[in-house]
Amino acid sequence: MADQSFPALMIREEVAGADRAQVVTLTSADLMEGDVEIEVAWSSLNYKDALAVTGGGRILRHSPLVGGIDAAGRVMHSVAPEFSVGTEVIVTGCGLGEFHHGGFAGRIRVPADWVVAMPEGLDARKAMLLGTAGFTAAMAISRLELNLQEPSAGPILVTGASGGVGCLVINMLAARGFEVIALSGKPALSDWLKSLGASEVLDRAAVTWGRRPLEKARWAGAVDLVGGDLLSSVVRSIRPWGNVVSIGLAGGAELHTTVMPFILRGVSLLGLTSARCPMPWRRELWGRLASDLMPRDLASVHTGTVGLDELVDVSARMLAGRTHGRILVSPWSVVRGQSQETVDKP
Repeated sequence: MADQSFPALMIREEVAGADRAQVVTLTSADLMEGDVEIEVAWSSLNYKDALAVTGGGRILRHSPLVGGIDAAGRVMHSVAPEFSVGTEVIVTGCGLGEFHHGGFAGRIRVPADWVVAMPEGLDARKAMLLGTAGFTAAMAISRLELNLQEPSAGPILVTGASGGVGCLVINMLAARGFEVIALSGKPALSDWLKSLGASEVLDRAAVTWGRRPLEKARWAGAVDLVGGDLLSSVVRSIRPWGNVVSIGLAGGAELHTTVMPFILRGVSLLGLTSARCPMPWRRELWGRLASDLMPRDLASVHTGTVGLDELVDVSARMLAGRTHGRILVSPWSVVRGQSQETVDKP
């Protein structure tokens, strides 16, 4: 196997400022240990990636490290019999971009038990339009289903609706017959959110939240991407036997609540972590993402494509709330100046 060079975005945890993340050239000899070497066709930019690239959060557990928690492409070399050369595969989470070189590179080498064969109905580009965001959205819907959430019970609130996970949750829930209410701090995106399936879009700044242990029961369930005080308010406002799936913490990691919603209304607070999802469930969910959980219009959530050299800028814009939807990363190309659609205008 030729030791081909490839580009990668290398992040140094101990470095601040412009030199923290830089595009470098690596070879296969620079990759970490693993059973399967993959040529990465596409990756994607997630909130966690933006934190790692900018230093906005402690994501890296090893430094220096190639960023990117998502990757999809073709197997170039494998010592695992279940993955032959040429097989299309997906790797998301599992430590990628945290303690193992990640998907912001032309190649990765990973353990075989991190790898999912590409389900029929998906390709590398579609898989990364979904990526960790789509996989997380699928986990959220699966948790709701397992806890008997039915469309007939009433509307589902989705907070942080314009982000990568939020927009996909809206699309998937609407396709399954749920009435979806989107809560967003970006009222300018209301028409886009409605085009994805939201029946109503609430301006986060205009919603009044009470402070009583139980507030008016407004929604049958919720998928919360924000956390903090907003999650506390949502839990107090769920109808009896409703479910709240908690995913994000952009609004804070602390949760201030009482047991009242849980013991008087039977509300369930459901957590999940996509990075440590057991492999049998991971394979099942990727299969569902290629079939019954495939968004109705996957292209509508795609808001831009960037090269490795643009990731620092776009990551900062993401953390500042100036992006929306799903952003693809093309690790082999430099597309400087071609990604204006990935950010909202100031």
